[in-house]
Amino acid sequence: MIRAIRIGKYLTVQGRFVGKAPAGRITIRVGDKTFTGNPIPRRAA
Repeated sequence: MIRAIRIGKYLTVQGRFVGKAPAGRITIRVGDKTFTGNPIPRRAA
């Protein structure tokens, strides 16, 4: 599943969902790198 996260104030990253992290954060994978940040809420289409 593709998810988007916010890292810092201005940077967002989109990638494959890996798992949940503490404090409501999630981890995603982009290529061979993993990123952890606050999830961006989904919007209904």
